[in-house]
Amino acid sequence: MEVQWVLVCHGMVTLTVVVSFLCGHSPVFKGTPIGWIHYFLTFGAWDYLLRFVEFVFGSKGTDAVLSVEGFCCDRPNPFLQIIYLLILGSTYFITVKSSFAYIPGYYIGEVHKYMSFGAVMIGVLLFLLTSFCDPGTVNAKNVSQYVSAYPYDDIIYSEKECPTCKIPKPARSKHCSICNRCVARFDHHCGWMNNCIGEKNTKYFMAFLLWHFLLCLYGAVAIGFILAGRVKEPHSYYGIKNSFRSLAPRLVHTTPRYFYWCFFPYLLLAGFFAYHLNLCLTNTTTNEKFKWREYTSLQKKISEAKASAAALKAGMSNNELERPAMSKWRGLWRRSEAKAESIVAKRNMYDKGNFQNISEIVFPLSSRQGFQKPYHKSE
Repeated sequence: MEVQWVLVCHGMVTLTVVVSFLCGHSPVFKGTPIGWIHYFLTFGAWDYLLRFVEFVFGSKGTDAVLSVEGFCCDRPNPFLQIIYLLILGSTYFITVKSSFAYIPGYYIGEVHKYMSFGAVMIGVLLFLLTSFCDPGTVNAKNVSQYVSAYPYDDIIYSEKECPTCKIPKPARSKHCSICNRCVARFDHHCGWMNNCIGEKNTKYFMAFLLWHFLLCLYGAVAIGFILAGRVKEPHSYYGIKNSFRSLAPRLVHTTPRYFYWCFFPYLLLAGFFAYHLNLCLTNTTTNEKFKWREYTSLQKKISEAKASAAALKAGMSNNELERPAMSKWRGLWRRSEAKAESIVAKRNMYDKGNFQNISEIVFPLSSRQGFQKPYHKSE
């Protein structure tokens, strides 16, 4: 029973952290534990660390921490790439040492020894493709095809020049301060890949996320079959007959602990993949998600200012205007969030339907012949 409760608690904590990290920014969770955990994970933990370092070591310690942060996060470096390879390699090594002794088993065949190695190699291949593939660098030679491929919507994108590159800035592009280049259909800069995620490597990034999600799920299921096989066999590897109730705790402690590193991380990968899949299906990027949030927030402030002016003109006091019913706070935030999503859905001119949106990920617009048109900057 102790082992079962440990697994349940571990799963609940992992799920709470995943939900908080991915969804805690939503107004629905404002003032709730989910919102607090999100703030702690994204801002609070780092802020508390800096305060602690300053308290113990003074300003020199804080400067040292910030310099390490600058090296790891503010310029290209292979630090996180090396960490990824170490995590993947060590996890596979532990799996081989702890699990392969029980393969073949009652429910699992010897072929899985080779399948697991092939699956890991495919994951490494997708990692290398995402890391070293050109994300869609915009320069003076190809800027015309990118401007032709992505029209301006005059809402979150308007015709302008990149102040750093000194070239026209295509819609949906962004100048990455870390890589010091403009990237077409910019999504985000991924430290794990040491590369930007843009027009030309989003498909590899999505394949990387999906494959690692399936890899973790495959590992968890395989370990589950190994555990079940050891219980099912007439004589356990302890050399005695035993019931599942008495045998299970020892199996969990002595057989592959890789199960923990497969089953629970796959929840995080599933959430991250689902988030990016939703972006792909609506032809939106992470960068645009923030832009639309800023736009809807600005529009909300403008409408509130107009409503306040009209109310004051009608003779209402500020207190009457700013006194929403406390019992309705959650419903108000939900309606506000739904309204914001509705605005994005209506005004996002790049959303052309799920099938067309996915085809643009697989076959980037700028590489299609129909968009190889010269660009003439308007006077």
